[in-house]
Amino acid sequence: MFPEYRDLITSLKTTDLHFTRLFDQHNELDQKIQNMEDGIEMATPAEIDTLKREKLQLKDELYVILKKAESA
Repeated sequence: MFPEYRDLITSLKTTDLHFTRLFDQHNELDQKIQNMEDGIEMATPAEIDTLKREKLQLKDELYVILKKAESA
């Protein structure tokens, strides 16, 4: 996710607790969705879709933080 911001992500993960929480939530959702799609965890397509929307919202929030930090 956001390879162009790799260094900034590393920096924010050590200095911004809110960013770190969002980043970790995004990764947890990503793994959960993958497990559901692979049949490791049971879920309906609607449940998977809902989680994908949540993940996208987190990604959008992370992007806003990255853009602000980049211009600071």
